[in-house]
Amino acid sequence: MAKAVFQHKADSIYDDTPWEKYNFPKMYLSRVERTVSDWIIYYEPRSAEGGSGRLAYFATGQVQTVIADPSTAGRYYALIRPGTYLPFDRAVARVTDGRVIESSLRGADGSLASGGYAQSAIRLLSDGEFDTILSLGFTSDPILLGLDQAPETIDGFAEPHTPFSRPVIEQIVNRPFREAAFARQVKIAYRNRCAMTGLRLLNGGGRPEVQAAHIRPVADDGPDTVRNGLALSGTVHWMFDRGLISIDEDHSILVAKDKVPADTVERLIIPDRQLLLPDDPRALPHPTYLKYHRERVFKG
Repeated sequence: MAKAVFQHKADSIYDDTPWEKYNFPKMYLSRVERTVSDWIIYYEPRSAEGGSGRLAYFATGQVQTVIADPSTAGRYYALIRPGTYLPFDRAVARVTDGRVIESSLRGADGSLASGGYAQSAIRLLSDGEFDTILSLGFTSDPILLGLDQAPETIDGFAEPHTPFSRPVIEQIVNRPFREAAFARQVKIAYRNRCAMTGLRLLNGGGRPEVQAAHIRPVADDGPDTVRNGLALSGTVHWMFDRGLISIDEDHSILVAKDKVPADTVERLIIPDRQLLLPDDPRALPHPTYLKYHRERVFKG
């Protein structure tokens, strides 16, 4: 077994959904086969067209198996084990504190190498490098999460910051750890605001009332990605989980007929019944999970 880096672009032309499957050519087959039952880290390179791209590591997951792509000769899929994909709290640059994290990308002078192996879509990774990237990727400090206020003043972070210990595999497969990471990312994406009521409420201790809801439940193999999440107030979260409300493909809010009183809807749901969305397109709810909720959970 071996750990590896898989390059993935947000605008990939291939049949890639990082939390489910990764499409790659035959030239990388032997390398990917070594990762089966081990962990990989996703890296977003610069897009060739417009030069966009985070140039950073952004998530981890475990490879379950490798299969041939039935629709394209010479291409394969690395299938990600359900329940293992987990985005980082913050993207991690491959050059951090002046040091290139991947030893295979360091030139003779210690600087970032260019060309050759550095351009490979799939690169093997040592256990130590894997741990280093994860330790940088997970944090509870809102400043490092891209927020612009200090921990003692920002909504929902009134308590003093407690340093986060180095995440290892035993932690990233632990359900409470995953739930906490998922909740942080969803609340931050929606700025602690309920996507259906528009409210941003704080309790007496200064913590946000909003909760992180899975669109496709974890029990039904729903992944812990922000794209499978919504920030919802407690009552709306309860209604969503029980299929009393859902979301259409145009992000309009659906209400189960004859199951929710009209006055309740008027008091709870924003008047235009349009879901309030994150600013970052990478955090938008994924159509696949919205469809799953409408077809398998919604009682409409």
